[in-house]
Amino acid sequence: MCGIAGIILQQANPLAPVHLKKMTDAIAHRGPDGEGQWSNNGNKVHLGHRRLSIIDLSENAAQPMGYANRYQIVHNGEIYNYTEIRTFLSNKGYLFKSQSDTEVILASYDYWKEKCLQQFDGMFAFAIWDNIEEKLFVARDRFGEKPFYYYEDEGHFIFASEMKALWAIGVEKRIDKKMLLNYITLGHVQNCVDKEQTFFEEIYALPPAHYLSYQPAQKQFSKITRYWSINKELKIDVSAADAVEKFTELFNSSVKRRLRADVPLGTSLSGGLDSSTIAYTITKLNNINKTAGADRLQTFSAVFPGFENNESAYIQSVVSKLNLINHQTQPNTEDLIADFEKLCYHQEEPFQSSGIFAQYKVFGLAKQQQVKVLLDGQGVDEILAGYPRYIHWYLQEVLSRHKLGATQIERKAFRKNDQPFRWDIKNMFAAFLPAHAAMQLEKNEYRKTIGHPDIDPDFLKLSKGHEWEGIHKPIVTKLNDILHFNTTEMGLEELLRYADRNSMAHGRELRLPFLHHELVEFVFSLPAQLKMHEGWTKFLLRKAMDKKLPDDIVWRKQKVGFEPPQKNWMEDKALQEYIQDAKRKLVNVGILSKKSLDKKIVPLPAHADKNYDWRYLCAAQLL
Repeated sequence: MCGIAGIILQQANPLAPVHLKKMTDAIAHRGPDGEGQWSNNGNKVHLGHRRLSIIDLSENAAQPMGYANRYQIVHNGEIYNYTEIRTFLSNKGYLFKSQSDTEVILASYDYWKEKCLQQFDGMFAFAIWDNIEEKLFVARDRFGEKPFYYYEDEGHFIFASEMKALWAIGVEKRIDKKMLLNYITLGHVQNCVDKEQTFFEEIYALPPAHYLSYQPAQKQFSKITRYWSINKELKIDVSAADAVEKFTELFNSSVKRRLRADVPLGTSLSGGLDSSTIAYTITKLNNINKTAGADRLQTFSAVFPGFENNESAYIQSVVSKLNLINHQTQPNTEDLIADFEKLCYHQEEPFQSSGIFAQYKVFGLAKQQQVKVLLDGQGVDEILAGYPRYIHWYLQEVLSRHKLGATQIERKAFRKNDQPFRWDIKNMFAAFLPAHAAMQLEKNEYRKTIGHPDIDPDFLKLSKGHEWEGIHKPIVTKLNDILHFNTTEMGLEELLRYADRNSMAHGRELRLPFLHHELVEFVFSLPAQLKMHEGWTKFLLRKAMDKKLPDDIVWRKQKVGFEPPQKNWMEDKALQEYIQDAKRKLVNVGILSKKSLDKKIVPLPAHADKNYDWRYLCAAQLL
């Protein structure tokens, strides 16, 4: 992982290299191990890089990197199957000067052009300049693990891994008021209808699973193309035993590839099934990086002694079972207040709760222990229906197939397992009239937006005619529909943004083995009953890990979701004063009404609905 930046001009500018240096300096935290710049002969194309050395630590792997006297690349991320692709291309006559995955990208692009993206198993955002065609080719990975932001006008195309690099050279920082309104009232941190939109006007994000092409000589704006999608309609006929076997095979392959590194490697350990599965798999593969000088896997956890959802006991259960080394951090209110502005600086856009602060501290802990790469379990809840909120969608699918008896059996099983879910006449209605249900959910969001009690009426008027922007609910006829929506449109990408910024703030690399695209495609092809069954969420993963991990991990009923004691923190007087100051700031700029200052702050848990006071705290940092 690294930081990349670039300036593509219609007319040469001798100051462009100076501006590029400002951009890479702004994202130096992403690449503390080195830096580089390249400009073409016409002084119109300028590429910059900050290096985080993970694979091939030599200067041969430094960027910007050239190839075949034709291409230049800046790359952020990892191509995990680069050794297999390298072998194939070597047999085709391609030569390599380094052992890096970046050089493999260049050779792959020369051989396959844009179809090279179909070959990659990885997380990436890269930009390739072709000197012969005078063309910029940019691509982002399938799920959006790595970021890519850009600004474009008639004379410039400017890009970077983070928006602060664009601001560093004068791109205006103007808040998109409708995005801010949707965040405060609905908690939205993305516009699922327009994936290019950010919280700042005229700064855009390249959507996941898309590539961009730009030819400045044509004096036209860039063109964006989707290169991959999940087929949520495909269904295969497979037994539970065969599904478990195939899932395990794909997951083991994914983990094995993600252990390729020339630096010390470890894993996050939350106490839940997902991170425990990764720790078990790494231990089983016995492929821990030998440069770490340790025979035992190093794991990193956030714990909260005295909190009802403290995971310490579950963490210790896995540590003892697998003989792991476990490092722990204990974030508290004082830490949150001290680090909050720094956290917001790195995140750049708002976030929904304090949950990401715990993650931020875990990466800081990994830095202290000089472990440069961490594996983590993000993504599995979205593809395997791990959240309790998916239960009613699953029950609606069963009912819509006119299986009333099966619906009642499944409901009782979830109740027996103390799973929280709602089920009433509205859900029965939604099962048979899903389009009407989606429309009603959209209307509910619209009413929340225009009826929010604390928004200044004049600020609301600024969205006149745009009230519905960013409000969309999918038509859900089956469990796969809502899983697809959360995986590709709204949900997962925001979690990946949090993780990228938190890891890179400390110069750490994060790898997510559940997001191997072949594994995800396989899971989406499975029937719903292998994702939710007999009162259990994430049924397939539980079956796969049965008897391999402790029962209190595999068959645990409670879903915590890396939750800190946010409610307790918000009851602290110092944090309440901090929130009140944020509200005053929002009142002074006309976002909140003055009467909002008279309302008491309402402390809520991290995953609670209507977490308005937390949102005010985040929103004020944008100004």
